[in-house]
Amino acid sequence: MPDSPAQPVATAPAETVPTATPPTPAGAPLLSVVVPVLNEQDNVAPLVAEIRAALAPVCAGHGGAGSGPGSGYEIVYVDDGSTDRTAEVLASLRASVPELRVVRHSRRAGQSAALRSGVRAARGRLIATLDGDRQNDPADIPKLLEVWQRADAAGRSRVMVTGHRVNRRDSPAKRRASGIANAIRRALLGDDNPDTGCSLKLYERALYLAMPYFDHMHRYLPALAQREGASVEVVPVNHRPRPSGQSKYNNLGRALVGIPDLVGVIWLIRRAPRGLDVHEVE
Repeated sequence: MPDSPAQPVATAPAETVPTATPPTPAGAPLLSVVVPVLNEQDNVAPLVAEIRAALAPVCAGHGGAGSGPGSGYEIVYVDDGSTDRTAEVLASLRASVPELRVVRHSRRAGQSAALRSGVRAARGRLIATLDGDRQNDPADIPKLLEVWQRADAAGRSRVMVTGHRVNRRDSPAKRRASGIANAIRRALLGDDNPDTGCSLKLYERALYLAMPYFDHMHRYLPALAQREGASVEVVPVNHRPRPSGQSKYNNLGRALVGIPDLVGVIWLIRRAPRGLDVHEVE
């Protein structure tokens, strides 16, 4: 858990475009937890158990088709073409975990593509995302959900709640590279987010589906959410060492693809319509 119970930091949206939220289908779960994975055979079962332990107490009473009895959540794993035993482990778990659903790519497509496949398959009104390597702590999901629920009660359901890994358990080189990338991104995009690379996020499914899709978009979700008129709230979260397996990327690789992506996001933000009031005529 985080070392200090710091309060969420709100970031104002660049614009506000009123948009009706589509109703949640009858019987659908409140929350869909989307977990993209690639070759994480040893981390799947422990992470599923942690997600269930974290959400069972807070999501009870929101029953949903495809979820367990009395459950208000589902777990959507997206297997991005794993070549180890990830698919086998997931298939075995489905027999004993009623909340678990599995989507599989025929080949490796990347984290953004896996995230999109999971969100499109999800049935919940809300999406929570986290990495499949167990560095994100599922025990933090209820905290993000509480922040969203407070915003929703205040009439601000169009909000993205993002985690901030205040005590990262990564190598010094990875932390330095991430810090430089975050500083450049914040200066150029003005999204004022200290840790956009943290995969632990919570938002409405409709908000994500309104965003323009492109490869590597998962690194720019707060800025893209603001482009859609949403506000962003940042919550300190726990971060853990990777217990097994290997990282699927390196610092140089992320930097090389990040430059053209950043230019593209700047273009998307500048081309977004401003001050547009959208409402249905009675």
